[in-house]
Amino acid sequence: MREDTRSRIQDVALRLFTEQGYEATSLREIAEELGVTKAALYYHFKTKDDIVASLVDSRLAELEELLAWFKGQPKTPEARRELIERYAELLRGTRHIGVHRFLERNQTAMRDHPTLIKTRERMMELTTEMSEPGATPVERISRSMALFSLHAGKWLLQESELSEDEVHKATLEVARRLLEP
Repeated sequence: MREDTRSRIQDVALRLFTEQGYEATSLREIAEELGVTKAALYYHFKTKDDIVASLVDSRLAELEELLAWFKGQPKTPEARRELIERYAELLRGTRHIGVHRFLERNQTAMRDHPTLIKTRERMMELTTEMSEPGATPVERISRSMALFSLHAGKWLLQESELSEDEVHKATLEVARRLLEP
């Protein structure tokens, strides 16, 4: 029951932060939208920052786990393909696109959030790990773009007739092509 309540709070907060803006949304509004008291909301989250951290903490943990796995792999085309496939699966979560829309619409407010800074650092570390020492600039950039093409594909869901599976398959194909220029 507790996790269900936390999840409901996260969903409502994410929607309000995206629609109204992070800074313009209060904890009181989130509580009212949920039909609970502010005290009940405080039981789960003390601040709006706590809600944001809860939304991105699991993504950061997944990213760190993926990075640790990949660091133990040889820098081969096969390992890079598996990395791309694993990363693509991480992006399939239903909340992922909502969190990214929120972050895009609240860039100024979220720019210095500690969890988001760590996430950016891990992404940069992952892109660096994708290439062996001595890789050409074209190889390094192309491999980095392979990761980010998976994100770009998610935005197609907003404005297209494609299903999530179709977008997933297409972005994986693009990412695989970018891996080995």
